[in-house]
Amino acid sequence: MHISEDHCHGHEHEHTHAHEHEQGHTHEHAHEHAHPHGEAQAMSFEETVTLLAYMLDHNRHHADELHDIAHALEDAGKQEAADAVSAALHYFDHCNDALEDALKIAKGE
Repeated sequence: MHISEDHCHGHEHEHTHAHEHEQGHTHEHAHEHAHPHGEAQAMSFEETVTLLAYMLDHNRHHADELHDIAHALEDAGKQEAADAVSAALHYFDHCNDALEDALKIAKGE
């Protein structure tokens, strides 16, 4: 599988933000997940790991952008909107952490 460059952003930057999150909460979700595979060809293991790594990196980049959006909303005096983005980012970070765990497990790390 080839990851198309057309899908990537034309810029890169790195920065790290440490966020403290309240850990006194639980996340419970119940849902069914089903989708037909039809005629689509299955990905190889290597393609799967490559795609998962790409998606995790892509999601981390979007998390950085959401963080910047939350600060821009705060600066604009839109604290309620900033809080909503920050709350979403909290869950986004949890999802990215789970994807990172999946990637490590898949790679045997």
